[in-house]
Amino acid sequence: MTTAERSGVAAERSLWQIDSAHTNVEFAVKHMMIAKTKGRFAGVSGTLVLDEEDLARSEVDVTIDAASIDTRQEQREEHLRSPDFLDAASYPAITFRSRRIEAVEDGRFRVVGDLTIRGVTREAVLDATYEGRVRDPWGNERTGFSAETVIDRRDFGLTWNQVLEAGGVAVGNRIEISLQVEALKVAAQAAA
Repeated sequence: MTTAERSGVAAERSLWQIDSAHTNVEFAVKHMMIAKTKGRFAGVSGTLVLDEEDLARSEVDVTIDAASIDTRQEQREEHLRSPDFLDAASYPAITFRSRRIEAVEDGRFRVVGDLTIRGVTREAVLDATYEGRVRDPWGNERTGFSAETVIDRRDFGLTWNQVLEAGGVAVGNRIEISLQVEALKVAAQAAA
């Protein structure tokens, strides 16, 4: 029980807008069974509703523009946007919405939520770290979080692959995802 709950006062919740210019969503996947290929998504938006008394009672809602995938190789990006993979024309958004947040230890959390890729929703668990809060030189309040997770792309219908002559496949199934999120405080609101 938090101090606010014991005193009968509603905990303050604050709304934060993800700063897409200072947020990174990156991924890594095995290529040809021998090395990892990395990429990122440039189009990230969303909100955090932070409980000022207990971050474990907060909420996360993120949208990623599937077409904003960047792997530093245009031909590969076009293939990843195609129906073989993300099918960005039919499914333009990748979303994550938290269902619950569990405190693990001071500043570390498990964020459990619904990840939707290509119209398929599965549970995903992010291992997250609260990185702190500051006031920037222009008077804005900022907060930061980092997080990591691993998914199996086949769980989301991303099954395209090519068998290699020497055995194995061209694209690994395990996708490592890492996030660095910075958000700006928008407004305070009373907890329901």
